[in-house]
Amino acid sequence: MHIVVCIKQVPDSAQIRVHPVTNTIMRQGVPAIVNPYDLFSLEEALRLKDKFGGRVTAICMGPPQAEEALRKCISYGADDAILVTDRAFAGADTLATSYALAAAIRQIDKEQQVDIVFTGKQTIDGDTAQVGPGIAKRMELQLLTYVSRIVEVDLVARTIVVERRAEGGVQLLKTALPCLITMLENTNELRFATMPAMIHAAGYPVRKWNKDEAGVEDISKIGLKGSPTVVSKVFGPTPRSEKAEMLVVENSTPRDVALNVLQKVFTRQVTLEQDLLDKVAH
Repeated sequence: MHIVVCIKQVPDSAQIRVHPVTNTIMRQGVPAIVNPYDLFSLEEALRLKDKFGGRVTAICMGPPQAEEALRKCISYGADDAILVTDRAFAGADTLATSYALAAAIRQIDKEQQVDIVFTGKQTIDGDTAQVGPGIAKRMELQLLTYVSRIVEVDLVARTIVVERRAEGGVQLLKTALPCLITMLENTNELRFATMPAMIHAAGYPVRKWNKDEAGVEDISKIGLKGSPTVVSKVFGPTPRSEKAEMLVVENSTPRDVALNVLQKVFTRQVTLEQDLLDKVAH
């Protein structure tokens, strides 16, 4: 089994600030981390490797410093790491990113057949959740999004069964390999990297591919040229002027408190009560 895990190095969103004058993200001094959602996918890939054997390849498109994120993946147990980096990729939106990564994964597939491609649900800096589905579409892979659990993999029949979290509950889906899976958060717990693994990762020769080595055929579809998305403004959330209301519950039962809270909510949201009643009625 050969599994490819797409990861991204992102700025730590807990420490990002927006410039008060230019309204742009201030990245100076903000530490870079592996996109947290991608780590759930990496762990799931490593668990499949533990169960079935095979190989896990981590791939990232980004600047040269993103090599550090790939080394972290090696320390957790990935077998190979490829950094797709080229000035031509600068300014890429999700459309251009999915094109470049799909081209690179095709190159990996030529080296060894790829059975599963994993991505995180989304990234914490973009929050679009578009790159995974974009790769699947470009590579004509079966797409399984918002997967919460992998139930079964049959390498002989080339099928996979997963649980997918949907708005109405949980769906049990079966499809053919190869496929692309986007994992939900909190679906597993990432293993710890051992000291020997971290030493191995520190000296691992991460492969670096430019646009030609990544198999990009049409340069008009990468970087700024291939990115129709335009960000007109970035701004931080406006602080709320309202203060939290404190409810005295010394002599009140939980039921009284709940009814009091509901009454306040329905008073402020005049149509909410009727909307809920209509939904229950149907």
